[in-house]
Amino acid sequence: MGLRWTDVNEIAIELEDAHPDADVVNLRFTDLWKWVRQIPEFDDDPERSNEKILEAIQMAWLDERE
Repeated sequence: MGLRWTDVNEIAIELEDAHPDADVVNLRFTDLWKWVRQIPEFDDDPERSNEKILEAIQMAWLDERE
């Protein structure tokens, strides 16, 4: 089974690999949503995301950078 919206840490790792130069702090949630959906292993309903989930992914991505 692929990645789901709730797999925030795994998604953050994939995003860091795919977009190492991204400005994570100032990233628009619309771009983040699109990038998550472009992860090859991602397999969840696009409509199941929300601002809270996207914020959690963003925070996990920042932690991944440190």
